[in-house]
Amino acid sequence: MLSAASERTELDDYGDASFLEGLTTLVDAINSEAGFTAAGERRVEEFITHSLANRLDIEHFHKTHPGASERGVKKPLFVFGLPRSGTTLAINLLNEDPARRCLLRWEANNSVPPPTTQTLTTDPRCIREQALVDASVQHAPHISAIHHENAHSPTECQFIMSQNFCAQYYEAIAAVPTYRAWWLQADYLPTFKYHKRLLQVLQWQAPGRWTLKNPWHALYLDDLTAVYPDAQLVMTHRDPVKVIGSFCSLIKNVRAMFSDDIDTLAIGSDIINTFEQMYQRTIDYRERNGWDSVYDLHYENLTKDPVGEIHRLYAHFDEPCTPDAGRAMQRYIDGNPKGKHGGHTYSLEEYGLDKQTIERRFLEYYARFNVSKES
Repeated sequence: MLSAASERTELDDYGDASFLEGLTTLVDAINSEAGFTAAGERRVEEFITHSLANRLDIEHFHKTHPGASERGVKKPLFVFGLPRSGTTLAINLLNEDPARRCLLRWEANNSVPPPTTQTLTTDPRCIREQALVDASVQHAPHISAIHHENAHSPTECQFIMSQNFCAQYYEAIAAVPTYRAWWLQADYLPTFKYHKRLLQVLQWQAPGRWTLKNPWHALYLDDLTAVYPDAQLVMTHRDPVKVIGSFCSLIKNVRAMFSDDIDTLAIGSDIINTFEQMYQRTIDYRERNGWDSVYDLHYENLTKDPVGEIHRLYAHFDEPCTPDAGRAMQRYIDGNPKGKHGGHTYSLEEYGLDKQTIERRFLEYYARFNVSKES
């Protein structure tokens, strides 16, 4: 795959070689544990090769445009929290502010040449990606019902992190316990450094206030703020009973696209353990840096008064939310009602879980963050 990416791009400088640890761990785990179908294996091999090619392009851009690395990424805002707790709604609302710059789905892994402000939604790469999205909706509508992104929608930072091979994405598509164990204890600092290098490329001709989201940032806030010391941190909150069942269902459906052998009990066990670590590491970070180092955004409030909650978020950081931005956010709400892409049903029992067990294991989370139980 390294050779194929180099041949594809006619480049050979991958930058910081520390990414090879994650890549090697991942490939070994895929070969010995994933149980992919032949088609699934081909898709993953192409994804990894394409990720490597994008990495080569990023490093080459920095070589040929030395001013890119001198342009700072000032006061980026990061949204994170348990998956299915409102991170997508929050980032989509923030994306409506024309002063902000979100990482778009199409450009995360097709970054060079970087777009201009005028071509963020019209670039041929965006058009091609949207055609793939439209085909996916036709063939796998259940995935869009759970989580839908258009080519020009804000996407998760992990599609940058995946190019450094230290990302939850790979655990989402495959049962790879060896890689999972490595990823949960990995040094994320090199990955955030690469993250910044990619943003510096994308902002070359399309600047703006970077506003990003990735649920898994909750695991690595120290490394995030080491690279972005002026980052604004926003954590979303929702009843774990609701988010765990929903996310387990998403993982099952995604893995089914790559493998015929899905262990739903293992999914349930892994997800609840990971979510506990996300919560605990966030608490540890706040105990070291102050409780107010992270702004809390509750799903219950966000869904009741979306635009009002975003205004309160702006006020917390002592920044204005312009009337035009507020009106754009309201138009987004009006045009995207819940269930627009279909309904999502799931059961905790399929994953070896139940309401009482989850509530017991997250008892401290409910209390410390004043999270309401939804059922």
